[in-house]
Amino acid sequence: MVSHSPLVIGRDREVAELTRAIDAARASRGGAVFLVGEAGIGKSRLASEAAGIAFAAGVRVLRGRGSTIGPIVPFRPLTEALLALFRGGHLPDDVALGPYRPILGRLIPDLQQPGGVDVGDSLIVLGEAVLRLVTLAGRSHGCMLILEDLQHADAETLAIVEYLTDNLADLPVLLVATIRDEPCAARDLARLATQRHAASMMTLSRLTAADVSRLAAACLEAKPEDLPDEVVDRLTEDSAGVPFIIEEVLHQLVSDGVLVKGAAGWRVIGTLRPDVPETVLRGVIDRVGQLGPQGSMLLSVAAVLGDRFPLSVVGQVTALDQRSMLSHLRAAVAAQIVAPDDESPDWYAFRHPLMAEALRSSLPPADRAEYSRQASAAVKALHPDLPGEWCQLVATLQADSGDIQGAATLFAEAGRRALADGASESSVKLLDRANTLLQGESTAESKARILETLLYALAEAGQVDRARMLVDTLDEQLNGASLSPGTRAALHTRLANVYYLAGLFAEGMEQVIAAREVLGSDAPEEHTAAIDVIAASLTRHGRGDNRAAEAEALARRAIASAERGNSPHVLCEAWLILGELARDRSMAESVDCFQRGLKIAEGHRLPIWRVYALVLLAVNSWLSDGDPSGYQRTLDEAQRVGAVTLGYTVQGNIAMDAALRGDFAKTSHLIAQYKQDVIRLRLRPQLRYLLMVQTILAAHQGKRSEMDQAIAEFSEWQDEHSHEFPLVLGLARAFCALLEENRGLARDELAKMLAATEGLPSNYHLAGRHGLCLFLAVLEQEAGWSEYQAVLSDAQAAMRWNRQFVRLAEAVLLGREGRIEEANAAAAAAQQDSEIYGMVRHIVLRLAAEAAIADGWGEPIAWLRRAEEYFHQLSVPAVAGACRSLLRHAGASVKQRRTGIDQVPDDLRAIGVTVREHEVLQLLVERLTNKAIANRLHISPRTVEKHVASLIMKADVADRVELSDFAASAYGEAQ
Repeated sequence: MVSHSPLVIGRDREVAELTRAIDAARASRGGAVFLVGEAGIGKSRLASEAAGIAFAAGVRVLRGRGSTIGPIVPFRPLTEALLALFRGGHLPDDVALGPYRPILGRLIPDLQQPGGVDVGDSLIVLGEAVLRLVTLAGRSHGCMLILEDLQHADAETLAIVEYLTDNLADLPVLLVATIRDEPCAARDLARLATQRHAASMMTLSRLTAADVSRLAAACLEAKPEDLPDEVVDRLTEDSAGVPFIIEEVLHQLVSDGVLVKGAAGWRVIGTLRPDVPETVLRGVIDRVGQLGPQGSMLLSVAAVLGDRFPLSVVGQVTALDQRSMLSHLRAAVAAQIVAPDDESPDWYAFRHPLMAEALRSSLPPADRAEYSRQASAAVKALHPDLPGEWCQLVATLQADSGDIQGAATLFAEAGRRALADGASESSVKLLDRANTLLQGESTAESKARILETLLYALAEAGQVDRARMLVDTLDEQLNGASLSPGTRAALHTRLANVYYLAGLFAEGMEQVIAAREVLGSDAPEEHTAAIDVIAASLTRHGRGDNRAAEAEALARRAIASAERGNSPHVLCEAWLILGELARDRSMAESVDCFQRGLKIAEGHRLPIWRVYALVLLAVNSWLSDGDPSGYQRTLDEAQRVGAVTLGYTVQGNIAMDAALRGDFAKTSHLIAQYKQDVIRLRLRPQLRYLLMVQTILAAHQGKRSEMDQAIAEFSEWQDEHSHEFPLVLGLARAFCALLEENRGLARDELAKMLAATEGLPSNYHLAGRHGLCLFLAVLEQEAGWSEYQAVLSDAQAAMRWNRQFVRLAEAVLLGREGRIEEANAAAAAAQQDSEIYGMVRHIVLRLAAEAAIADGWGEPIAWLRRAEEYFHQLSVPAVAGACRSLLRHAGASVKQRRTGIDQVPDDLRAIGVTVREHEVLQLLVERLTNKAIANRLHISPRTVEKHVASLIMKADVADRVELSDFAASAYGEAQ
């Protein structure tokens, strides 16, 4: 690795402003720029970048620095900068400088002249001499004068800087100065100069997490995405975004062999937490030492409390009186070591986490343990119940003082509280800490309870692989200690839930069986209720017939047991399962079950179960009325409580809604945004659902090759229990066939869907069984009123997506019987239902138009014109052509579309392929006969024959077979 990043990271705006200032100076529009920021923030690095830009532009660069090392030397920064001119042999001649040459002897000893002019103490004259010198130095291409660390500069230097600042306008000189953001004369100078518009001041902020990653990658000569995530997280946390600390910590990690580079790139070996870099440690200790013994003790106690600390606790431990404590604290604030926490009165924070770590590292182990013990006792005295963050703070202090058992107990309690509040990621971290601390056989039951809670938190956080590993190594985790049957069964039950969330239903049922075997036949209800409820969830998705009935029986048995055993978690989950099962027979009953679950979750403060209930209620609202607003509200709530898995489920639902509405841009964006996340997290059900939506996205645009690719990807993640495949058949492949004007293929796809779902309950009600199948069958006169009534009797037929098809089927049947007004009313109701469904609204009205024209009902001409325009814009020529053909058949005027030559690919247009020939050639990819092509395009077979003959000549092929090969190649490349 390199010691420092070769790139300036996170300072694009500042670099751009400095570049503009350099260009202005080259054009004799000079000025001054002050770079202000805390120690290590990158002021010098930015100044160096500006120097490189200036040098590349031919600008002469002079550079000096203030310093506290050694004796105070007046004008040191200026002398250091101007000596570069003398050493480089570029000092202007005597004539150019005139009488100011000897005056510069105060800064450049070699210019001192014995017996020369006595300039006295006039800093204005010296300032003018410096101004003239740098102006002459930049007369060709400009000059940049860089003065660093002006907070250490003497008053005389600052006086010259102020003079230069006020007189650089209209000169080819740019002054760039760096100043630490702390009370000093240099910062006051910069502020006042900025106020009078004589200079500009840039205050450098800390780097973002993304910039930290880029900086580390630059130092390691790697790509940001190739760095271990834990390294970037540690750098971000420890550095607080300060570049100097980032580079020092990174250097320490590499030097200690913790971060090593191998054939596969950088990886972590051993513990990641580095020792505090010596440079950081030395600097912090020196600054703290300047505050005196009491100030050092105060900050040492504060550091033991963490990166943030409460003043009330520090006061109790140090026993300092209020006045003395505040005096030392003000000194620490002025020294840029700590700062008040504006959001929490009585709390302060170290300016950088590594400052606190440096102080902790400098304490002898005995002192650190004693400070921790005293601080723990002080917190308990001030806050006996340890509410909020006090619990975690005391846990940390007890661990540092050596009370491992007490610390583990409090970390576990903090983890349970975090999980109860819905903070699953935080809960995992806290429970991991408790699990790590507990050792020995005597703590086996306590550790098992922690592991059970940890499994629950891992499931909610989407960390399925970790949960599986935890149970696979259970005996190792417990050091071979024996557990009570109830404890071990609870762990199996929890893992069954993890597998359920991951879509691994068979593995989940294995854990259910293991839990029942451990408990035996006389198990207490508090255990059996939890097993029954997860068994109900798994049964719904498992093998065998009558799964819905078995699942409902298990759920109702769980409710009875949970009510007697007062288990609100189980009770809530069981009602939600019943609500999903009830959806097949009654939406009202389903909503009632979900409302019961919601009431239990809210009454017992179960935030994650509350979100589950809200999601299911939002699904019901969407299915009933097509209203997706509940999804976004629920997504916000899921993200707030950290329900990762559930959040991705809602995202899939939002993507589905966008696809069915014909908002293809939004659908594509959502898929791209979340697909890689669910793959990485191995959330199989959520991924399958998203891939199913991806097939719908392609199919609803008539893009068969893209649809087939999406189906192939879906198949890679499909398993025998996948319930998304009926939607692939009914919502993707069937509609793609309809957009190709291939109604027979569409019905074949729907027949496959019906066969695949026969006798099986399904969570997916929109695949076609309850609407589209009936509509197409009625159009073909293969279904009548009896079939209509059979579909109408199902609760799913009342769902908005299905209603549009059911009501149009009713309109067609009414029209055939001459009941025109009733048919019109049914068609109007169908259009109201389909209003939100973009593409589907137009395709079903195009299909219904045939019957409407034949039987004299509805507004088929208006439907066809709107559909023709829509599908022309969507580039679906088969449907657009069918609409035009039907319009002609009905005697209506038809818009001429032959001007759409821009739809023809460039290479085909180059050989003279026309719009109609393009349409024919596309269908030749499928190697259709002339008659089949004629039926698709609603033209005569003779016309198709003429187009084929013309295409054979233009493509320069021998026959129709080679023309089909040519078409496949041409459109395959285009896609």
